[in-house]
Amino acid sequence: MIPLETIGVALIGYLLGSIPFGVLVSKRFGVDIYSVGSGNPGATNVLREIGKPAGYTVFFLDFMKGLLATTWFTIPGLTNYADPAVVPAVALGLIGLPAAVLGHTYPLFSGFRGGKGVATAMGGLLGVMPVCLVVGLVTWGGIFYSTRYVAVASIGFGLSLPICSLVLYWARDEHWGVVAMSFVVMAWIVWRHRSNLARLRAGTENRFERNKTGK
Repeated sequence: MIPLETIGVALIGYLLGSIPFGVLVSKRFGVDIYSVGSGNPGATNVLREIGKPAGYTVFFLDFMKGLLATTWFTIPGLTNYADPAVVPAVALGLIGLPAAVLGHTYPLFSGFRGGKGVATAMGGLLGVMPVCLVVGLVTWGGIFYSTRYVAVASIGFGLSLPICSLVLYWARDEHWGVVAMSFVVMAWIVWRHRSNLARLRAGTENRFERNKTGK
């Protein structure tokens, strides 16, 4: 039987992930984000089509909902939510992370039309595997600034996670669930960027242009 704590973390993680910050922030700027650019309500499209303030705000909020989904049950006053002997905090975090990413990708509150989940996954990773998040961010930055392709950088970020988690597993006996989750997140990120991969093969993927970010 699935513990109620597990169900609760999964449900709250999904609902947190479903908050459509890209849609809400864009509306404050008078823009329907679904009708401009790539039509994706993620931070990258918001940054391209509306500008830095909106794009960075969306990224931060999407990141925070991933972090909160993996850590809310450790907040002082809520520490009795789960018995560590029954469901360890790391296990709950590993449940909250995919739930939040699923909610972001298929949000209940905006017709199940969501983003690719990278920012939300990053926030969740800070809660359950912070070392691999740092490695992934360095990978993302190196690829992005050398190629100017956000999609390529995001895929590189995803691919770095299982490599990092496997190294930590052998070096310091990392929880096996962290390794498994790193492969799940990698597969999810790559799958969600399949249209970008198709455009890259066709030579039609847009690079991130500097002049767009000055709005």
